[in-house]
Amino acid sequence: MGERLYIFDTTLRDGQQTAGVDFAVADKVLISDALDALGVDYVEGGYPGANPTDTTFFESYTGPKNAALTAFGMTKRAGRSADNDPGFQQVLNSGATAVCLVAKSWDYHVDVALGITNDENLACIAESVEAICAIDKEAMIDCEHFFDGYKANPDYALSCAKTAYEAGARWVVLCDTNGGTLPGEVFDIVSQVVKHVPGAHLGIHAHNDTENAVANSLAAIQAGVRQVQGTINGLGERCGNANLVSLIPTLLLKPGFADQFETGIAVEKLSHVRTVSLLLDDILNRTPNRHAPYVGTAAFAHKGGIHVSAVMKNPSTYEHVAPSLVGNQRTILVSDQAGKSNVIDRLSSAGIEVDANHPAIDRILFEVKQKELDGYSYDGVGASFEILALQQLERLPQFFEVESYAVHITNDGRGETQSKAVVCLQIDGEKVETTGTGNGPINALDMALRGDLKRYAVAIETMRLVDFKVRILNTGTEAVTRVTIESVDDSGKSWRTIGVNANIVTASFEALKDAVIYKLLQDGVSASPEAAE
Repeated sequence: MGERLYIFDTTLRDGQQTAGVDFAVADKVLISDALDALGVDYVEGGYPGANPTDTTFFESYTGPKNAALTAFGMTKRAGRSADNDPGFQQVLNSGATAVCLVAKSWDYHVDVALGITNDENLACIAESVEAICAIDKEAMIDCEHFFDGYKANPDYALSCAKTAYEAGARWVVLCDTNGGTLPGEVFDIVSQVVKHVPGAHLGIHAHNDTENAVANSLAAIQAGVRQVQGTINGLGERCGNANLVSLIPTLLLKPGFADQFETGIAVEKLSHVRTVSLLLDDILNRTPNRHAPYVGTAAFAHKGGIHVSAVMKNPSTYEHVAPSLVGNQRTILVSDQAGKSNVIDRLSSAGIEVDANHPAIDRILFEVKQKELDGYSYDGVGASFEILALQQLERLPQFFEVESYAVHITNDGRGETQSKAVVCLQIDGEKVETTGTGNGPINALDMALRGDLKRYAVAIETMRLVDFKVRILNTGTEAVTRVTIESVDDSGKSWRTIGVNANIVTASFEALKDAVIYKLLQDGVSASPEAAE
């Protein structure tokens, strides 16, 4: 068994300091429960007393089943006792089982921000820790700006850490608060700190202002700390915090960490890391980062023909871990850089079985390359590619045929705009026409198309559009527009479709049409009227 390494999540506190992020109490409960199911050791719920949301959360939440619910706060104020500091007492008496207090460890801030002496600051640290321990709660001190403080006055920064530890703190957390320290510096400084405070009582809290928060966290662990703090998806103020979605798989899978340490997260639960990552994006109404390490949809996507051939022979050539370990999957992209191996593997992964020598393979490859000359990009829009391939294979069901569509936009002169669309389809020889209204032309087209497809309502009513991107491919009066749409259904499955045309409405309708067809294909819906009734 390796040394125990503890995972501390601060998404609900540090993450909430992100510009544009404001968790509701229900959001906090949902995220906390998901983190607990994953297996993190600590969930920092927020700062009770600092705002109504955090206060209500601690008053109403029954707490995670396994993780230690942690309340954040500040050390008691100088010049008064711990018992006579209402803000400190509110943190102390919250429903949390652990308390993490921020303390100044840079003498410059002690003087300028707190306006007290260095000794008074040390006394505040000691008395605060002792007050937490006196009520049998786990005490932690976040040494704010520790690395800057150490570089300016190493003796005083160390005295802050030592004071907290000697007063009974379970964890003394070294904070790179402005994110400006580099991995080599972190390793060297932590290597000195462990000579004064045991590594089994030290933590690292890194911000990402130089894109080094994960690297700094790993360097600190290598130097001796045994608690690592971070947030899901690297959420946090300014450039964010250390990303636990990248850190956790690295700690569990990579040599030098996986063989030396154990955490509260089992390898078989690693797939939940991706689930939690997607959950947070969903709560924040954000599009997931397709290129996020480990969990992004492009994390194991292969495009170049030579790369694809190598991956098919030996996946580890271009995949540093097996995608399934982190709940992800390999994706073979098809583009103008693709070879036949890309097409064959992409079809196979989509469940479309075809002989490698089928003449349609060459037709599919040719069609992709021709369309990409016109502005299409099938890199990452697998749904539209599958529809194209099925057309070339002559296996695409004829769910409907588009006869015509039109969009009308009116403005009443007072700033009120209304979009109305009419879509006319042929379904089994029957003409169907529906008018839809919406908050924009694309929404109106979507409503009209759905109205025409009542026969397939059971399937399409569970899908919704979650992202709409427009790119102008060239300039001038003959500009070409590329529209990419991402859709999702109630199962959580998402797919992306594409349309290209000089007219943005035409491009958008093409992408919308593909999105609906793909959903019907995935649900195994029959194109025959008898099966659809």
